[in-house]
Amino acid sequence: MPADEGSLAHRRHVPSRLVAPDSLTARLDLEEIFGRKAPLHIDLGCGDGSFLCALAQRMPDKNFLGIERLLNRVRTSARKAASLDNVRLLRMESFYAVRYLLPAESVERFYLLFPDPWPKRRHHRRRVVTPDFLGSIHAALEKNGSIYIATDDADYFRKIKGLAESDSSFAISDADVDLPPSKFGRIFREKGAPIQWLELRKISPLK
Repeated sequence: MPADEGSLAHRRHVPSRLVAPDSLTARLDLEEIFGRKAPLHIDLGCGDGSFLCALAQRMPDKNFLGIERLLNRVRTSARKAASLDNVRLLRMESFYAVRYLLPAESVERFYLLFPDPWPKRRHHRRRVVTPDFLGSIHAALEKNGSIYIATDDADYFRKIKGLAESDSSFAISDADVDLPPSKFGRIFREKGAPIQWLELRKISPLK
């Protein structure tokens, strides 16, 4: 569900990179939000914004939207993005935003890095990657668009891969991991934890 904190756009401690939707059901006007038309990349659960902002600096010709539900993380990300014209932030649950706010075929690439694995079996229903989630991702991706997924949790990786293999609307491959490090990526790498990567590329139905 969307965050219920209300609009943060007018609070002094949050720079204007924050998107404050007028409606929680209408699709976002991405060209208006960014002030230009460009390929869109979205970081789902962008955390402290380090990965998002590093990507935006690397690819200034693309637009970047970070989606994060936790207020303190949004504030930190907004401060880091203050000087980046191609970054916007949305305080929202990722699944809700993908399903209800993103226009169809509007996203070139999603990034889902280290989503909470909810390791206890009774909590597995809280995991974000579900058939419904993948269906919403597919609808939002443009032709041949993709989602990059990374996790250090072997069980969650197997479940995600199994869901993808049973979904004929995606082609599965190993992700190109030449990407800036995220906060959790650095932590897991320092601990020596193996990180699993997956790329799911949209397959459009034949007409």
